[in-house]
Amino acid sequence: MGFLRAILGSEVTRLYLRHTTIRKDGKTHTYWRLVRSVRRGRKVVQETVAQLGELDAEGRASARALAQSITGRAAQPDLFTVPSAPVPVQLDQVRVERSRRFGDVWLALTLWQALKLDEFCAGTLAEGREQVPWSTMAAILVIARLCEPSSELHIAEDWYRRTALEDLLGVAPEQVNDDRLYRALDQLLPHKRALEEHLKHRLGELFALDYELLLYDVTSTFFEGQAEGNPLARRGHSRDHRPDCKQVCIGLVVSRDGMPLGYEVFAGNRVDVTTVEEIVGTMEARYGKAQRVWVMDRGMASADNIAWLQQGERRYLIGGLKSDLKKLAPQLIDARQWRQVRDGIEAKICAGPDGEETFLLVRSADRQQKEQAMHRRFCERIEAGLSSLQRRLEAARSVIDRSVTERQIGRLLGANSRGAARYAIRLIDDPALGSHLRLEWSARPEWDDWSRHSEGCYVLRTNVRDWSAEELWRTYIQLSEAEAAFRIHKTELSLRPIWHQRQDRVLAHILVCFLAYVLWKTLEQWQSRAGLGNSPRTLIDELGAIHSTDVVLPTATSPPRELRIRCVARPDRAQLALLDRLGLRLPERLKQPHLRPQM
Repeated sequence: MGFLRAILGSEVTRLYLRHTTIRKDGKTHTYWRLVRSVRRGRKVVQETVAQLGELDAEGRASARALAQSITGRAAQPDLFTVPSAPVPVQLDQVRVERSRRFGDVWLALTLWQALKLDEFCAGTLAEGREQVPWSTMAAILVIARLCEPSSELHIAEDWYRRTALEDLLGVAPEQVNDDRLYRALDQLLPHKRALEEHLKHRLGELFALDYELLLYDVTSTFFEGQAEGNPLARRGHSRDHRPDCKQVCIGLVVSRDGMPLGYEVFAGNRVDVTTVEEIVGTMEARYGKAQRVWVMDRGMASADNIAWLQQGERRYLIGGLKSDLKKLAPQLIDARQWRQVRDGIEAKICAGPDGEETFLLVRSADRQQKEQAMHRRFCERIEAGLSSLQRRLEAARSVIDRSVTERQIGRLLGANSRGAARYAIRLIDDPALGSHLRLEWSARPEWDDWSRHSEGCYVLRTNVRDWSAEELWRTYIQLSEAEAAFRIHKTELSLRPIWHQRQDRVLAHILVCFLAYVLWKTLEQWQSRAGLGNSPRTLIDELGAIHSTDVVLPTATSPPRELRIRCVARPDRAQLALLDRLGLRLPERLKQPHLRPQM
């Protein structure tokens, strides 16, 4: 059975084709799947990467039709054809040279062209006397960010020469230097808004996307270095757990499928709740004020934002604050009218007090268990700390400073804040003790009662009136698409940390990561609809194992010469299955052979 070998970080993953034969309606059906071997503890198990189906002629035709709609070409011809002519060759001197990664950069370039970014950049970026068009340099930046995220210096000195982009783009490695890449960043940045509008239109054409539901969230990414010349670089709440570093905040808007619509960059100390009016206003000015539903988490919820959204007759679904849950305590405690929306998830619709909004109470069994364990852990720590402090006060032989003891209690409660409100604590002056202090504490029963009812619960607020409890809940959890977008940006595309120090270069770096993410999501949609799951990195790495090489054939002619043929390695069985499902065909050769005299 053929297998693929791909390098994923420092691990080596083997992929295999496996099939299952089923007899149904008098016919035998063979279903194929792609599996990989992974180590779990001491065992090696096979994990399914993609269900390939029967790989019949109908399935292949469907995949090719999808490929045609994406690439805009009826077929995938060879990039260059090689005329066949008989030439005598010295077989004992045949050799292979110049092995380079081909499959991943070829796929990325296919995605770049599918989104018509080559046409956009060629028609938009300024042209001058540069040796390499800025549109080509922009493609190199984004393709590198998708295939092997790294710095511009690494692209110029190492990555580009190891790939077949020289053949695909016609740009020699010595023409790709860090200075030219930096200047390409400068050329690309002024066209951010036009790029977003172009991509919205093109993605809508390819996948018939629905932009009536928009998900908005904010993340942060930190700097290495002081970034003293960048006014956006500020210290603030770090989602990366790097409060020691300056950062910028990024607000991203995506569709229900996670396809990006646009983003904005804010100062690193900008609070999430203050970005709502700006981002919604920007999207409305750019794409019109349609009857969209804005979905946001509770970090965006405030009285001012709710009032502003209602004033503009905008529809929204926002996570509620803890204070909203307190206001709905009677409905929360009432066991009636709860509806199961999924296994372990119950929800109840409650009318808002002013009639303008609807509240959705949600109770999760998994979240309830998690919060119960958290509260139990924090309470145990507080009680152990209070008991220890109480014993020290009782055993003290000299007067203990009251303020010191109060600070000790404050630190204990602060380190376990989720359980601090449960306890009533008093320090009492007691002349009968040598320390003159006695510690008394007890648990508040009302805290236990509220925890018993509220653990695992949260509230959503909306002005959408015609949706059921299940529709509201399922819509809200799609915010995970925005969270996944940030995770892909940071891990797969190396958005963080930012090494650039100038503001314009930082913004350009974020734009390149955004464009690479658009390619990522395009590939994800493509492979999902081709029945290959939703793991673009696996697909990129597997095809990246396909190299192009030069086969050098010394001729037995007079004078002796060398015939050099630049070939693409033939994919093995599993790679062919992936390409077949995508409806793609690799070129066999990259340039016509040429003869040169032997030295």
